[in-house]
Amino acid sequence: MANTKSPSIDDKMGMSKKNKILSFFATAWFVMLSFVIVFPIFAGLLASFRPGQELIRKGLSIDLDFSTMTLNNYIYLFSGNVDSQKYFMWFKNSMVLTLISVVGTLAICYLVAYGLSMYEFPLRRILFFMVIATMMVPFEILMLPLYKEMITFKLIDTTAGVVLPGLCGASTIFFFRQYMIGLPKELLDAGRIDGATEYGICFKIMLPITKPAFAAMSILCAMGAWNNILWPMLVYRSANKFTLPIGLNTLLTPYGNNYDVLIAGSMFGIIPVFVVFLCFQSYFIDGMTAGAVKG
Repeated sequence: MANTKSPSIDDKMGMSKKNKILSFFATAWFVMLSFVIVFPIFAGLLASFRPGQELIRKGLSIDLDFSTMTLNNYIYLFSGNVDSQKYFMWFKNSMVLTLISVVGTLAICYLVAYGLSMYEFPLRRILFFMVIATMMVPFEILMLPLYKEMITFKLIDTTAGVVLPGLCGASTIFFFRQYMIGLPKELLDAGRIDGATEYGICFKIMLPITKPAFAAMSILCAMGAWNNILWPMLVYRSANKFTLPIGLNTLLTPYGNNYDVLIAGSMFGIIPVFVVFLCFQSYFIDGMTAGAVKG
């Protein structure tokens, strides 16, 4: 039998020291990365408590000059004036659009991914490849054909025209499929033996198991729909249908910039996505991890 040499104490101490050094540099790297990510949000939060003139003079900075900080921007935002009414109209439009987009995207992508992962049928792999291939095409290339299609279907200046092109997201289908392909298919056979229909198996057996995937995709889809500006800007024509990003963009004009509402409104507009994350955070890590390693 070959002799096996156990690691010496010096080797263990060396490995421990190396791990500590790597851990230190990894922590330092993530601290710097966190600062880069948090800085714009923190600077915007400070700017929302300053008059618009201060923003023009100093820009976005973390200068803690409390003498210039007031609640006037937020008071004005909630005062019920014309600007306030327009802002909350845009806010409501974004809420409705995001809700419809998230529910529709999750429902359709789940069904597509369920079929691609749970059933064996001809051309299944080719269809999945075609879905993945659409991820390689930039939206800017598809924008003009989609716009002409919306004109043909008379969906310009409608919520349906904004929502429909994004309902079948390739990345969402890919994530659901990667998550579900690792689930035991014996569950389908057990459901059929118990007399469940295919729809019953899909919605009553498999759907509850995919809650982590739904939670992760709910956050990502909500963020995408809430912050989307390019496609809604092309489709919408009526000012009373503008979403929050489009409406805030209209505050910047060559004739004057309403920074008071712009900065305070932008900070307040973060809240819905933050609330969605808080609601689904317990499932988020599980969903992202499982979707990444299964399959």
